[in-house]
Amino acid sequence: MRKQEILLSFERLLKIENYSEQTIKNYLSSIKLFLEYVEKHKMEKVTDKEIGDYLYFASSEKKYSYSSMKQVIASIGYLYTKVLHKEYPQALKIELRKPERLPVVLSAEEVSKIIKVTENIKHKTILILIYSAGLRLGELINLRIMDIDSKAMRIHIRQGKGKKDRYIMLSENALVLLRDYYKEYKPEEFLVEGQPGKPYSTQSVQTVFKQALKKAGIRKKATVHSLRHSFATHLLDEGTDIRYIQELLGHKRIETTQIYTHISSYSINKIKSPADKLKI
Repeated sequence: MRKQEILLSFERLLKIENYSEQTIKNYLSSIKLFLEYVEKHKMEKVTDKEIGDYLYFASSEKKYSYSSMKQVIASIGYLYTKVLHKEYPQALKIELRKPERLPVVLSAEEVSKIIKVTENIKHKTILILIYSAGLRLGELINLRIMDIDSKAMRIHIRQGKGKKDRYIMLSENALVLLRDYYKEYKPEEFLVEGQPGKPYSTQSVQTVFKQALKKAGIRKKATVHSLRHSFATHLLDEGTDIRYIQELLGHKRIETTQIYTHISSYSINKIKSPADKLKI
């Protein structure tokens, strides 16, 4: 099969198997880079050695992160087993060591400052929605008007990560901003639109956040996703059961949610230092 045929078959099968649009996009991007590497090095046959060489190239020269390397391995494995109908390459049977990094979390005061310095009503609404509901960026831009239930005070997240639906509480402050925003912008289908009837771009949201972060004078290496991390951490700080937080975030595994126990002041402050028992 030629490169274009492989890519078409690859994309077609992912769609048939009902993978999310974002996963399809990520897998395609990963496989394109792999096939370009094969073409560039004029490989007539791709064995475990060549796949291993590519993994080394991606890790050492391209400096791929842990998550990017996982994506490379998963996409190549899918290509071989599902598209080419071959055995799973031995070179892919490796265990990646996950780096123990804590997410960047903003304090409640910092989040408040970021929202306050954002004057544009659309931009302000975007930021408070992400923080108040712990939304992923993709979930925010895919929200439709009908997903906001102001009577039940909840937001319907349709087909989030892992193709799962869930409900999240609708903040009263977010609803106030939403109503003002709706009166001014009158979106047609998507809650936050770029062009009429078209969703806002992820790049635009990231730019809005970066500008707000700079204007607020906050030097933390925060991203839009830090608002989601902050949402979870602040709930934990307030004593919310971690199982509820898991449901709100849409995490499949409780272990994913438990990372917030490492940064929550609530969990840290519950533990008393042995030094407090000393008579000094």
